[in-house]
Amino acid sequence: MGKVQINVRVDAAVKNAVEGYCRPRGLAMNHFVQEALLDRLEELEDVEDLKKIRHEPTRPLADVLRELKLDGAL
Repeated sequence: MGKVQINVRVDAAVKNAVEGYCRPRGLAMNHFVQEALLDRLEELEDVEDLKKIRHEPTRPLADVLRELKLDGAL
C-alpha cells in the first residue's frame, strides 16, 4: 500500500513530548505516530470484541478442567 500524508493539529506540548521521546532514541516521528495510531485502532477493536462476548454464558473452571481431563492440575 502506498504512503499518504495526513494533517492533524495537536497541542504543542504533545508534539514536544513526542519529539522529546523520539529524538534521543533515533526514532522517526512518522513511524512513532503511525505505530501509535495502529495500536489505538487495535485497542478499539479489542473493546468491540469484548462488548460482543460480554454476555456470553460462562462455565465453572472445574467443569472446564474436567472436560480437558486435567483433574484440577494446571
